[in-house]
Amino acid sequence: MNLTAHDIIIRPIITEKSSSLMELNKYTFEVHRSANKIQIRKAIEEIFKVKALSVNTMNVKGKPKRMGMNRGYARSWKKAIVSLPEGQRIEFFEGASV
Repeated sequence: MNLTAHDIIIRPIITEKSSSLMELNKYTFEVHRSANKIQIRKAIEEIFKVKALSVNTMNVKGKPKRMGMNRGYARSWKKAIVSLPEGQRIEFFEGASV
């Protein structure tokens, strides 16, 4: 299966924990389940025009969910934390003034 950079990087993860990691130049993304670290690094470098120092990945297991009597699971997904060198940034909210 041949994945493009935009197929590999699904979305950025914006949470309190990932926001605190951004101060350390570490950015969190949801990525394609079958993508490996090398593919993720190349996709980040291609999309955001930055140099990635390291990529850490983890598989996030879906939590049990209920809807009335029906039981099931939320979907499982893969998360990647990408470290960038000092001085480089990925700007998620370009043009947003707070």
